[in-house]
Amino acid sequence: VVYNDDCLIIAVKPAGLLAVPGRGADKQDCLASRVQAQFLDALIVHRLDMATSGLMVLGRGAEMQRALSRLFHDREVGKRYVALVAGRMKVAAGEINLPLMADWLKRPRQKVDHDAGKHALTRYRVLGYDAGGDTTRVELEPVTGRTHQLRVHLAAIGHPIVGDVLYGGRLAPRLMLHAGMLAFQHPRTGEALAFSSPPPF
Repeated sequence: VVYNDDCLIIAVKPAGLLAVPGRGADKQDCLASRVQAQFLDALIVHRLDMATSGLMVLGRGAEMQRALSRLFHDREVGKRYVALVAGRMKVAAGEINLPLMADWLKRPRQKVDHDAGKHALTRYRVLGYDAGGDTTRVELEPVTGRTHQLRVHLAAIGHPIVGDVLYGGRLAPRLMLHAGMLAFQHPRTGEALAFSSPPPF
């Protein structure tokens, strides 16, 4: 937990930990239950993939959970991720605008589908290139919030995230994707809040 008040909690989820409980007794350990052990009224507002690390918001009670959920739904939350991707991204900044949908035959995979997919937009900015590992460090802004959006978009342009074996990424100890920044207005006071967490890779 990096921030808490009587309305909300900001916590950093490690890679490999579920955001919410899964099916079965072996999938009950998750960010939600760990935070609830300290704050009984904490409720998850949004999710990160199990393999992704980074900042998450929890509401204190159902009313605050709804208010914060509306901010996410209305795209009033600034989000930035950092990723390590394969190869050298030659364009310093740009947008990936490719519609996405579930790949029902290969679940949980998602896929680009220009006919039936839902609008999905990712902005990116190159932070640096490591010639030794042939990887590019990139900052990502998901304008929309589709399942696996960042992972599918980067794979689709030929730069899968390192560690993302589901979408053709090279093997690594973890998925090299971290939710490093969140910014939004406090749902009760209107104060501008901004939180950052350095990527652990």
